[in-house]
Amino acid sequence: MARLLIVEDEVALASALARGLREESYSVDVCHDGEEGLWAALGKEIELVILDLQLPRLPGLELCRRLRQAGRKVPVLMLTARDTTADVVAGLDAGAHDYLKKPFAFDELLARIRALLRLHTPACGAELEFGDLRLNLAARRVFRAGTELSLTVKELQILECLALHAGQVVSRDRLAETAWERDCLPDSNVIEVYIRNLRRKLGAARIRTLRGAGYMLAEQV
Repeated sequence: MARLLIVEDEVALASALARGLREESYSVDVCHDGEEGLWAALGKEIELVILDLQLPRLPGLELCRRLRQAGRKVPVLMLTARDTTADVVAGLDAGAHDYLKKPFAFDELLARIRALLRLHTPACGAELEFGDLRLNLAARRVFRAGTELSLTVKELQILECLALHAGQVVSRDRLAETAWERDCLPDSNVIEVYIRNLRRKLGAARIRTLRGAGYMLAEQV
């Protein structure tokens, strides 16, 4: 389940979009000004940002620029009532991946979201490499320094989530949503048990704990 961030100052529109996207099984966060949106995009495990161009406190273009300056590659879909060539070019130059003019059909928004998520999600046959770790996502196999590791299904799902967000902090809630159904999410102690098991198999220093924030996969051990 992809986690989306809507940054839109029109409260009614933002609420309608969030409601519709949640009905499509997306996890959705909502912010109503640029500064709040920037902090959310930098501090959470967001997989796509739906960004209005005209925002209070921090304009959408500047928000997008700061995301890129911070090294965040999250796809950005820009929403705006302005659609001149200059506006489109400015948005793309600031780091946006796509541009949708208001008013728009909800089905078109969904199609663009699916396309962006496909482009920025590893293909089912892809492999992830991080230091001496190699994850084959299709075969669901994990190797460390060329030696295959024996992981349980939950351990593998948690490790995949950490690897897909390598270099970023992943919250306990996000890890839980990755490996369990929403109606039977475990408490934090269960997550810690799986993290402890992964550390035993990967090396104790391989998964770092950031107190109060979550966990991060570390390249150096």
